[in-house]
Amino acid sequence: MNAPLSRRTVTASLLAGAAALGTTGVAAAAARPVEPRWRPVRPTVVLIHGAFADASSWSGVVRRLQRDGHRVLAPALPLRGLTSDAAYIRSVIDSVSGPVVLVGHSYGGAVISQAAADAPHVKALVYIAAFVPDVGESALGLTDKYPGSTLGQATAPQSYPLPSGGQGTELVIKKELFREQFAAGVPTRTAQVMAAGQRPITLAALQEPATAAAWKKIPSWYLVATEDRNIPPAAERWMARRARARTVAVRAPHAVSVSDPGPVTDLILRASRAVRPGR
Repeated sequence: MNAPLSRRTVTASLLAGAAALGTTGVAAAAARPVEPRWRPVRPTVVLIHGAFADASSWSGVVRRLQRDGHRVLAPALPLRGLTSDAAYIRSVIDSVSGPVVLVGHSYGGAVISQAAADAPHVKALVYIAAFVPDVGESALGLTDKYPGSTLGQATAPQSYPLPSGGQGTELVIKKELFREQFAAGVPTRTAQVMAAGQRPITLAALQEPATAAAWKKIPSWYLVATEDRNIPPAAERWMARRARARTVAVRAPHAVSVSDPGPVTDLILRASRAVRPGR
């Protein structure tokens, strides 16, 4: 008959077993390779507003992109001339390290098409109810390609002095027509604030022909605003098809980034996810 084990003996045996298991566990863990928690770097999203708006028109989109972990830039566009505006935006994107998703609304589409030419770090172009000109085309010419725009009747020309002397012409949307023309569906008070802070664009900028078309080499996405009164929706669809852009349509006014920031953000995120890390 075996002698009963004392409490001290049992305790010692348990402690010895635990120590052995602990040593084995540590050794096994040390033997396993440690896999790094690698996470691809998200592209920086650069948002370019168009005429009669400012960078605040992207506020709802910016909040959503930042929640998704993106770095976002939304610079103020001078709206003085296509060549000079594109050069300015090129200086902005050249200051960004890593891949860039470049987004343009309205006239901003013409700007990104020119600014992104030969920019290897721009990996995607996203057009939001925007112009997508080919070389030699202007924003104004594309507006007139299809019927439907009422912008001409809604704008008021005003003169401003040119640095070289003489007078230039810039356009603003008449405040009493701003909501109907630009932001139908946006709450009235919001539209009133937008009208008060709208940025005028020179007539020369809308008439200036493009000298580059980056969409011919860079993958693009397009959101058609089906209730747009600035750019005819038929023109938007035609430009999207020509650029072979992945296209969505939203029942929204020209100021779709204000009225419907959710679908705008979703399209930008689709473009962002298509950017392959390290490419």
